[in-house]
Amino acid sequence: MDTKNEYIYLEIDGKILLVNDTGVGPQIPKMGRRQISDDELIRLPTKEEALKICSKWDVKRVNNIKIGNEEFLVEYGMPSIKWPENWAWKDSVISDNEVDPLVREVVYRTMHRVVSKVIITNSKNELLMQKIARGFFKGYWTLPGGYVDYGEHPRDAAQREALEEMGIDIVIPDNVGENSEIVSGNDLYIVQSKIFNSEGINWVSFTYRCEGEFSDNELIPKEDEIEQVRWFSKERALQLAVSEFDIEALKKIL
Repeated sequence: MDTKNEYIYLEIDGKILLVNDTGVGPQIPKMGRRQISDDELIRLPTKEEALKICSKWDVKRVNNIKIGNEEFLVEYGMPSIKWPENWAWKDSVISDNEVDPLVREVVYRTMHRVVSKVIITNSKNELLMQKIARGFFKGYWTLPGGYVDYGEHPRDAAQREALEEMGIDIVIPDNVGENSEIVSGNDLYIVQSKIFNSEGINWVSFTYRCEGEFSDNELIPKEDEIEQVRWFSKERALQLAVSEFDIEALKKIL
């Protein structure tokens, strides 16, 4: 890759290092700025530019990022410095049109994508899985669940998804009252975090467990999203599962 498309992303405690188009920094975005002027563009530094401001950092990972027809190689690092008061807050880059699109894309990719799932078991030690009708896992069996909505607790999200996707009301145990109300039961759950590819999208998955007795007549797959819902043994569920999060959760929770 052309070295002109290689940049450094340094972040510590929500602060990031940005420079202007001539490599001088640190630069501070102005939230809400609409004017666009190429000669004042605020961007990520190259390695040489970053070294003039921060002499050392620990490399965390390298991401390949494509914007339009251009490809960029971005090295993510943790600076070995005290809190840099004069660096930019990462949240401030979103609404400033003077900030280079690569900066906004890189910041966006540092945000966690949060999903919540649930292992529902019955008295026969079977568990519910659903066959997906659309999206990335189309045609495959997964645990019930999906994206956590803004302002929503992951436990609430798992309960909501079970209702939306399968038409059933479940209650997930909560012995310490994370959702303000204590619900007694086996509330073992697992939280996982993983970056699956070189693009750097970071996923966080909460997988809970609960018990329930639901007949086939009570299971109503969501139209156009869920093709089928069935009970399986743990062994068969592990054979069918394709999501790394699902597989790990089934192994550790059951």
